[in-house]
Amino acid sequence: MTTTQTGTSNAEYDLISILYHALEGATTYESYCQDAEQQGDTELQQFFQEVKEQSRQCAERAKTLLASRLAQQPAMR
Repeated sequence: MTTTQTGTSNAEYDLISILYHALEGATTYESYCQDAEQQGDTELQQFFQEVKEQSRQCAERAKTLLASRLAQQPAMR
């Protein structure tokens, strides 16, 4: 298993990165939803809401995958 310079496996690092960026995106898309709402553009607001939900689901999947991989590792002593 290849590891990053931090000692974290590349796969775990990648999942952490996906999780972070998905959550960051969801936060950003919420701001876009509010902008569209202020403009009275319900179609755009709905689109941003859908994108936000997709990011949230991606984050949840990354969290689940990361948790299962971390649970498989031997405990550090």
